[in-house]
Amino acid sequence: MADGQPVGILVQLVEELNAGRIRVVDLTTRLGPETPVIDLPPVFAPSPGLTLTEISRYDARGPAWYWNVLNLGEHTGTHFDAPIHWITGKDLPENATDTIAPRKFIGPACVIDVTADVKNNPDFLLTPARVQTWELRHGRIPALSWVLLRTGWSARTTREDFINMREDGPHSPAFSRECSEFLAHERDVLGVGVETIGTDAGQAGTFEPPFPNHTTMHGAGKFGITSLINLDQLPPTGAVVIAAPLKIADGSGSPLRVIALAPA
Repeated sequence: MADGQPVGILVQLVEELNAGRIRVVDLTTRLGPETPVIDLPPVFAPSPGLTLTEISRYDARGPAWYWNVLNLGEHTGTHFDAPIHWITGKDLPENATDTIAPRKFIGPACVIDVTADVKNNPDFLLTPARVQTWELRHGRIPALSWVLLRTGWSARTTREDFINMREDGPHSPAFSRECSEFLAHERDVLGVGVETIGTDAGQAGTFEPPFPNHTTMHGAGKFGITSLINLDQLPPTGAVVIAAPLKIADGSGSPLRVIALAPA
């Protein structure tokens, strides 16, 4: 009770945050000129890395203020993939960053830990069977949730290790086609989040169809979040993720600050 009145759930949330009974976990990597971007074959237009140009910094250009010009692709660093990002989602309604309902940016987190598998196999792909095994222990993945794939990939601190490029292309873990279909259609998730540079495996360009997670998720009106960190600070269930992109007109995606509310 507060002043004799029932405490509303939002007021209670703030009280729990202030009391330290709910943690705010930052799942976002630092965004700067050194942030790696995805490598595409030379035939395709590349995404630029971030460049930051100073406008003024407490000087003659602006004596009391500091600010910069940012130049970067929408899909840089920890970023959001909207359905319009992929050809399968291009004709869906409310498919861009400025038209997606804000309610869809918030959902419970289901964290699936495959770090041991990825340590032995950087090309590891999550399967429906593995998800169902996880569900036997933690419960069915609820509709409108975020499925976050914990791989340990964010511990790779150099661009070379993060991209993991070899003669046949990059190597990194993700979801099998069947798993993406299972999560999108049988579990009706909001989307998936990964620690890697993209939501598809490094070798996904050779899959059938190519880039099956993008193809499936965005075709179903679902989302993706990439380059997450600190997934080891979240429980398998019980946290809530807030992943709100910039409201870019007709935007295919956006860098974003992903936070999770988790039990202390």
